[in-house]
Amino acid sequence: MPKPVLLAIDDDTSVLEAVVQDLRRHYGQDYRIVRAASGAAALDICRQLHERKDIVALFLSDQRMPGMTGVDFLQQALTIYPNAKRVLLTAYADTEAAIRAINSAKIHYYLNKPWDPPEEKLYPVLDDLLESWKVGYKPPFEGIRVIGVRWSPMDHAVRDFLSRNRIPYQWLNPETHPEAVALLKEKGLDDTKLPVILFGDNTALVQPTSTAMANKVGLRTQAQQEFYDVVVVGAGPAGLAAGVYGASEGLRTLVIEAAAPGGQAGSSSKIENYLGFPEGLSGEELAKRAFLQANRLGAEFLTQRVSSIRTESQYRILTMEDGHEVTCHVCLIATGVDYCKLNVPGADKFSGAGVYYGAALTEAMSSREEAVYIVGGANSAGQAAMHFSRYADHVHMIVRGKSLTSSMSKYLIDQIEATPNITVETGTEIIGMSGDSHLECLTLRTPRGEEARASSSLFIFIGAEPKTSWLPTELCRDNKGFILAGPDLKAQSPKSWTLERDPYLLETSVPGIFVAGDVRFNSVKRCASAVGEGSIAIQFVHQYLATL
Repeated sequence: MPKPVLLAIDDDTSVLEAVVQDLRRHYGQDYRIVRAASGAAALDICRQLHERKDIVALFLSDQRMPGMTGVDFLQQALTIYPNAKRVLLTAYADTEAAIRAINSAKIHYYLNKPWDPPEEKLYPVLDDLLESWKVGYKPPFEGIRVIGVRWSPMDHAVRDFLSRNRIPYQWLNPETHPEAVALLKEKGLDDTKLPVILFGDNTALVQPTSTAMANKVGLRTQAQQEFYDVVVVGAGPAGLAAGVYGASEGLRTLVIEAAAPGGQAGSSSKIENYLGFPEGLSGEELAKRAFLQANRLGAEFLTQRVSSIRTESQYRILTMEDGHEVTCHVCLIATGVDYCKLNVPGADKFSGAGVYYGAALTEAMSSREEAVYIVGGANSAGQAAMHFSRYADHVHMIVRGKSLTSSMSKYLIDQIEATPNITVETGTEIIGMSGDSHLECLTLRTPRGEEARASSSLFIFIGAEPKTSWLPTELCRDNKGFILAGPDLKAQSPKSWTLERDPYLLETSVPGIFVAGDVRFNSVKRCASAVGEGSIAIQFVHQYLATL
């Protein structure tokens, strides 16, 4: 973005040169210094700057100029740049006129000539004026803009993708930001085909896919190599830990993630029981640190979805959703779990339009002064309730059980009890939803009977299920889809293991394919546990590679 302008005006060229030099020496790093030799010329410059959408922060004008006095110029400049600070340079004989002009021309300050030394008589005055100007100045936004309506599932998916990948953007809802429609018309885009992403280089994406967004914002969607020692599928805590340890130990490591680093934990507003962070940290911050660490150590990251894995001899071949393939010696499955769907009439209809699975932190700001409902009684639900309590008028936690004590950490229970705008409703469940284009009403079964509640925001945290149907049939899972490995594999499906040696601790029924984190059968569903499994998995990868 161009620097704001300081415009100096004086008909005496020697004085003007001195003013410009003083301004350039002290302010040249942060401001662009522009000069004019008359009031009329200065007005022309103002109009040109305004047409180019440049910003003027301060006018510094001499009073005695032929054709147009400094006061006359500043009065007219006020109509072009009303927020710019206005300073009049006067001779001692003009002091009274300058004082009268403070009211008539809304001049902020006048300075007597000469002002030497500027360190004492010029800079302190201008410093104060410019600091005051900065307080009220909002620079024009030149980054990514997302134009879409709140209750569109596709709009939610776009904003969620950008947010979870830590891509800054400005969201403009045409219903509340009329300038959004003007922006679309200016670029010749159809305002009925939303969402639209506008970029600073004047390009746009209309109703984009995740892959299109990833390519545009600079995320890698194609692997740099055809072969890797280990490919990690999933970049939650387990996958990120494996990426860190695999790369740091010299393995050619690729981490593939379809959405964003962090997985389910990445959407957590605050994790307070993770070792080494006494004040807690957000899942987003944890994911960011781990991603940067793995990247610095040499792990490669890929924004793609894996559609299948097959084994050929001693190689594992992964096929991406776009048809490209990557080959490796070892594959580590660390895809985590997703929240179970709520089997209630209306849940599917309003998914992404008032009904959200997981924290959906992108919706927090939109829930101001609204009643938010959260279904679930585990830590993730409690963390979300605390986060939304900062924005929503009231947060209702809907818990089917008798209390939170059996499923939630005590520190979270204590925080919830101490938060006045959170109500925990136990023995309660949602049995219906209704609305037109988005969720508007919930029907609850409570200990008192059925009740209808007005709400446009429902966040669901009930149970967890793995998404493992894409895996080969020979890779053993339990009846819920969790992957069997190590001793559990031998105990649950002994005939599926055909080698003479026992499977390594995290090795699946397919030698050379390992599993870590929440997607593993009998895993501990905690962030620290997933990190531990992802770390130790690399030890077994080394042992496996030694057998090849």
